[in-house]
Amino acid sequence: MIRFMKYIWVYVFISSLVLIPGVYSLVKNGVNPSVDFTGGSIVEVKTQVPIEKSAIDEVVKDQKVPVISIQKQDKGAYLFRMGQVSEEQISKFIAALKIKSGGSSIDILRNDTIGPILGSELLFKSIVAAIFAVIAILLYVAYAFKDIKSGVAAVLALIHDVLVVFGSFSLFGYFFGIEVDTLFMTAFLTTMSFSVHDTIVIFDRIREYRKRSPNAPFADVIDVALTETMGRSLVNSFTIIFMLLALVLIGGETVRFFAVALLIGTITGTYSSPFVATPILLLWNKLEEKKKKH
Repeated sequence: MIRFMKYIWVYVFISSLVLIPGVYSLVKNGVNPSVDFTGGSIVEVKTQVPIEKSAIDEVVKDQKVPVISIQKQDKGAYLFRMGQVSEEQISKFIAALKIKSGGSSIDILRNDTIGPILGSELLFKSIVAAIFAVIAILLYVAYAFKDIKSGVAAVLALIHDVLVVFGSFSLFGYFFGIEVDTLFMTAFLTTMSFSVHDTIVIFDRIREYRKRSPNAPFADVIDVALTETMGRSLVNSFTIIFMLLALVLIGGETVRFFAVALLIGTITGTYSSPFVATPILLLWNKLEEKKKKH
């Protein structure tokens, strides 16, 4: 048996180290919403001849296109995030870029447009889905274990994971201009389910051992449960992590940050079940015992 609960304050330190920069950035800077939520167009083009930044800025100014940001991608590709523009404006903009590149061919890799009303609707639905998932998880875990403490501990661990993912992408957005889109929201909701899955497995083993040894110290029961489930959790998580690493390293640009979000969510979900949810359960149990003594 490994004495995991002996090092609770180490877990608090690790979580604080990860959460504080991310939450600070989230409060101060927020995240960069993509056109999926704000409405507008994303145009990605690939040029045979590199175009200078000053030349691109000149085209933007001449064509009066509401370009919000420009990102230089790999292999001569450029990603333009625009406000509300017509297809005619986009065509003229690309034609002007072609002239600046000396007449060399320009390939359109991506041209996505979404209206502001649909963008707002997507954001609203994403928030509603997240709130519904949190409430459903709280009620299900509390009912399954006949204990509201388990439900609250599972939800707090889930909130920990959500803050890590959102905080990370807030920092990515601030330093690298990475945007949050509908694929990110899919990864975010997947992270929620993955986090709770491991927590339920651990809590079920804790319940089983408490029935077998009702007089054993709760910390010992948790340590035994974690010792027995840790191997399974790590093997399960690493199979997912290796696959996601492959997607991040050799996957296409369109799914790269979706895979990054899933990767962060998988790592923090694997960590939070034994080292966030169970310590919360133990500390709550100790607090109740102290109240009973007094």
